[in-house]
Amino acid sequence: MGLINRFKNRSQVVTRYKMMTEIGNGYYSWDGNVYHSDLVRACIRPKVKAIGKLTAKHIRKSYSRNGDGSIEINPEPYMRMLLEEPNEFMTMQKMLEKVATQLCLNNNAFILIIRDGNGYPTELYPIPADSAECVYIGNDLYLKFTFFNGQRYTFPYADIIHLRSDFYKDDIFGERLSETLTPLMEIVTTTDQGIVKAIKNSSIIRWLLKFTSSLRPEDLKKQAQEFSEQFMSVQNGTGVAAVDSKADAKQVDAKDYVPNSSVMEKTTQRIYSLFNTNANIVQSNYTEDQYNAYYESEIEPVVMELASEFTRKLFSRIERGYGNKIVFEAFNLSTASMSTKLNLVQFFDRGIMNANEIRSVFNLADIPSGDQYYVRLDTAKIDSGEGGENDES
Repeated sequence: MGLINRFKNRSQVVTRYKMMTEIGNGYYSWDGNVYHSDLVRACIRPKVKAIGKLTAKHIRKSYSRNGDGSIEINPEPYMRMLLEEPNEFMTMQKMLEKVATQLCLNNNAFILIIRDGNGYPTELYPIPADSAECVYIGNDLYLKFTFFNGQRYTFPYADIIHLRSDFYKDDIFGERLSETLTPLMEIVTTTDQGIVKAIKNSSIIRWLLKFTSSLRPEDLKKQAQEFSEQFMSVQNGTGVAAVDSKADAKQVDAKDYVPNSSVMEKTTQRIYSLFNTNANIVQSNYTEDQYNAYYESEIEPVVMELASEFTRKLFSRIERGYGNKIVFEAFNLSTASMSTKLNLVQFFDRGIMNANEIRSVFNLADIPSGDQYYVRLDTAKIDSGEGGENDES
């Protein structure tokens, strides 16, 4: 009631954003339900799965007056539980996958923050809305969402984690993908329908008999039946067909009905480019360098946006001032070659990675005391004046 009363007797300025995701069941044809397309789903799945594998952590970094710093990982139990189980229906992995799917299809994704009486976040829910509206009440910004069942809900923008791509004209929302994707999907749908028709035609009509004189319908049917029995039966082993001057026999080739394969390939490549992917990534046939390039160009920007948005929406400015932040870690080294993984030993004895972090790259379980960092004994601080065991001074 308090939120509803805030809207009474207030001037409102409204801008609308229509989501591209729509619900529906049955056979897919291009009507805006792009997630029903196998090509679109294949394009976004690698990105969705990669974002779902991110690990969220609460980091608190503090400094003393002498310049020494300390880092605490997941110091608050409530925040650690929130980052592991954002709500009662899903884990953080599934919530990130759902949000990533919305971001790929709509260039916008929304997560609602539920807070307790003291303002601390307790739950996170992805918002699968059909449309969203910006409502300014004074200097405060609210988002009014229309859900698929027709109901509308309004939430303060301060309680919404908003991810966006192609951020251009609008002050709040990312640009919709539908205007660019629509003509490409129309070509794909038309091509698919042409292939289906070609298959049907090739399985029904194989020969065309053209008679030079007019025949009654029953005679046409009889002549076609005789031609089929004499020259298309398996008993006819000669491979030779003969017709008199009354008819001209022409074989129907299925390729006459199949759309140009180069057009199909070019359209597919354009859709790949639109989603910033390629066939190797889609089919999981990539090399180490190819995946690293894909990660840096497509996944890493989302990782950075997730970290900044979660930090500024889950923590107040005072909390951020005390060094609290949310980070998302991604062990993309799991796709590295064995030689690259074995070289991680250089990170271990230099204090960059601990034993458990290296074991996770090999999909091995943690070990006791594996979180301890180690540094080689022949190293020391630059300004300490101390040398290692090889120091000759």
